[in-house]
Amino acid sequence: MAGRRKKRRKWPVVAGIFILTGIFTGLGAVAFQQLPGLFASTKEVIETVKVQVEKSTSVPFEEVRIPEDDVAQGYYYRQLPETEQNLYKELYQGMMDFNEAIYMHSPDVEVLKKVCQFIFSDRPEIFWCTGEMQVTSYADYSEVQPVYTCTQEERTQKQAQIDEAVSACFEGIDGNASEYDKIKYIFEYLVNTVDYNMEAPDNQNIYSALAGKASVCAGYSRAAQYLLQKTGIECIYVTGTIPGQGAHAWNIVKCDGQYYQMDVTFGDPVFLETESGENLPEQSINYDYLCCSDAEIMKNHTMDTTVGYPPCSSMDLNYYKLNGMYYEEYQPDQLLKDMNDTIYSRADSFTCKFANDTLYQEAHDSILNDLVQRAAQNLLEYYGLESVQYTYIEDETMNKITIFWNYQ
Repeated sequence: MAGRRKKRRKWPVVAGIFILTGIFTGLGAVAFQQLPGLFASTKEVIETVKVQVEKSTSVPFEEVRIPEDDVAQGYYYRQLPETEQNLYKELYQGMMDFNEAIYMHSPDVEVLKKVCQFIFSDRPEIFWCTGEMQVTSYADYSEVQPVYTCTQEERTQKQAQIDEAVSACFEGIDGNASEYDKIKYIFEYLVNTVDYNMEAPDNQNIYSALAGKASVCAGYSRAAQYLLQKTGIECIYVTGTIPGQGAHAWNIVKCDGQYYQMDVTFGDPVFLETESGENLPEQSINYDYLCCSDAEIMKNHTMDTTVGYPPCSSMDLNYYKLNGMYYEEYQPDQLLKDMNDTIYSRADSFTCKFANDTLYQEAHDSILNDLVQRAAQNLLEYYGLESVQYTYIEDETMNKITIFWNYQ
């Protein structure tokens, strides 16, 4: 487990019981809103000047030097027709070279918007561009002027900080680790080392999460993509919305030949802070969003339809199934035994996740009104305490109850 930075987590308390009543409030804006976001609106983000002139014979196009192998693994790149793939390489090369003006073989501003969005979705390493740009469209080409957030010298300095953070992260990865273990490690590493902060500088890119240790969903998701790509694991940057909240970003990862949804931001309990002043155990992580299925994540996420994403139908790597916390039938005696086992091992918590809504509703009242109290009585007697406290979180959306034991 990676080293953890101190985080204060606050949860609402009702009669001594922790209850989540409004899950995931205060979402940070995703980098790409509406398209989904690089170009929030033509007026706000991309200034387009259309100038119809005769075809020029002296446009200073640069020869594309980007090898196909350098871009072929990009998920969004592969969704483009060949002509737009060429534009992708032109724009990508120009931004990597820090060019003030990039000449593109297309006058179509809408196509350039899409290509730019796809580059930023594939390329988390481009942290020095805001996504804003001025496009001057001529009869048969365009001139693109990106907005850079730093100088080339500053980019080099920031890249060194990012490299240092990556090295620190990878120190904790076993060279023989499975793909799943690498994904889980990076998920936990980001939850444990990054604070959710809507005011964080550079919060739409990897620098905020890896070097600054504070970001929003775009920074979390791009950092996960960047780290996983470096381990050789395919990771797609996904954009969409949280109903009633707004724009959001997360990932799809490929593990052992199958695709899974992953949302690092939703894995971080600091994202759920309220004003009660109560704290959860320091190692608390929400694993509902690690290698989950479409059906699970679509309970509170909606994916954009700009591109088609690979289906994520497998439950094979569901964290709760892998760790004996997933229940496909309601057996009170088994649940009580499992609760007591966590007490005997002095575990911080007990979690039960049910296979469907009906099963959760069937088990809910019995767990909270009977089984938990019996387990708490066992805790009191087993450890010779005079009194005992426990707290719990209900997550009806994910059919899950988590109980936190207090051994003092």
